[in-house]
Amino acid sequence: MTYELLAALGVFAFVATITPGPNNLMLMASGANFGYLRTIPHMAGVVIGFSTMVFLVGVGLIGVFDSVPWSYTVLKVVSVVYLIYLSWKIATAAPPEDTSGEEGKPFTFLQAALFQWVNPKAWTIGLTAITVYAPSRSLAAIVVLAAIFAAITLPCISLWTVIGQQLRSLLTNKLRLRVFNGLMAGLLIASLYPVLVGEA
Repeated sequence: MTYELLAALGVFAFVATITPGPNNLMLMASGANFGYLRTIPHMAGVVIGFSTMVFLVGVGLIGVFDSVPWSYTVLKVVSVVYLIYLSWKIATAAPPEDTSGEEGKPFTFLQAALFQWVNPKAWTIGLTAITVYAPSRSLAAIVVLAAIFAAITLPCISLWTVIGQQLRSLLTNKLRLRVFNGLMAGLLIASLYPVLVGEA
């Protein structure tokens, strides 16, 4: 990749990962409910999971999707259903002091990594990046692409987690926490709008 192309890719990766989406909204909710330290496995799962997805799609899986067009529809349906389920989990999350139950557990590394495969925004970003910045789909180009996203994604998602953690002091009241979690769940559902419109 040329310097100009790398710079353009860096800007694209920053804008794509700093803007609101399922990952960032879930991380902000996790930061508010569980704090920064307990959210680290979630953040690590996002970074490693997304970079791995971009790499695997770039070196071959994109061809599978191109040869089986209906697989995109299946992916969209699964993504919508799972995001609705996650929205419900966020909306009904237990308060921090009641974190002994299942609702009181933040995403694990594996859960966050696997989530990237059903995250509509992650797919849109990944496919766009491969098409625009690594059209040759050479191994070197895909490795650079995945590495740049890994390096830029971590500070971006960390910021959203910190914002959530800072809000935690305002959410000591159970009612305010319920309202916040409900708002995050609603925004997560709203993030499906581009997918639903595209499906229509």
